[in-house]
Amino acid sequence: MTYGGVILDLDGTVYRGDSLIPGATDAVDEIRRRDAAVCFFSNNPLHDGTEYVERLDGLGVDARPGEACSSAVVTCDYLDSTHPGESVFVVGSDELRTHVRRTATDIVEDPAAADVLLASWTDSFHYRDMVASLRAIDDDTVFLGTDPDRTFPDADGNAVPGSGAIIRAIAGVVEREPDTILGKPSQVAVDAALERVGRPAEECLIVGDRLDTDIAMGERAGMTTALVMTGVTDEDDLARSDVRPDYVIDSLADVGRVFER
Repeated sequence: MTYGGVILDLDGTVYRGDSLIPGATDAVDEIRRRDAAVCFFSNNPLHDGTEYVERLDGLGVDARPGEACSSAVVTCDYLDSTHPGESVFVVGSDELRTHVRRTATDIVEDPAAADVLLASWTDSFHYRDMVASLRAIDDDTVFLGTDPDRTFPDADGNAVPGSGAIIRAIAGVVEREPDTILGKPSQVAVDAALERVGRPAEECLIVGDRLDTDIAMGERAGMTTALVMTGVTDEDDLARSDVRPDYVIDSLADVGRVFER
């Protein structure tokens, strides 16, 4: 089958930690030989698209300016489009704060002054962050999360808590679900990916290692979906899930088989 665009997850799909998945570079080259546009899309809220292109280039992957996206990117774009001039209190990393400072919003240190509470991953998450979230939330405060990933793999491949865990902790404290979570599988993420490949969803293939984000996003949008088994999902997860990928492949190195089917 011919695909006009291919959306590739990163951690667990193209690389794991600081190491490329075997065959990933050749797989990206094969996708380009088939004249498909590429979007690299991570749910990691620390880095923007330029940083990911630089990282991929350093690993030897053919990644080009404008092709990468992340939950940080879509979060900042969302803030610019829906909350310009408003005050944002961030529970998250210093890296995310740097990105948010480039938007048309204002970061505030006083949670009571917030129009928007933005929750995300930080390895310094503390009881005081839950207290601050309580101070930030009232009936008029918008509650946003960068991404729903409950865990992510550390450098040794072990699961550690991600943004989703922190967002859930805050939601439990404030007794309110987020108004919007911006990363995959949200419609905001779908739109960002399709904008980068310049193709309609039905002409796109999405490849990733997470059923609840990568595959769910593709399924909802009408893309063809391919699950790789090099990341967080194992056979038991697949058997239990209501999300069903169109293809299951051992790794990104096998993506050519999807094109040939």
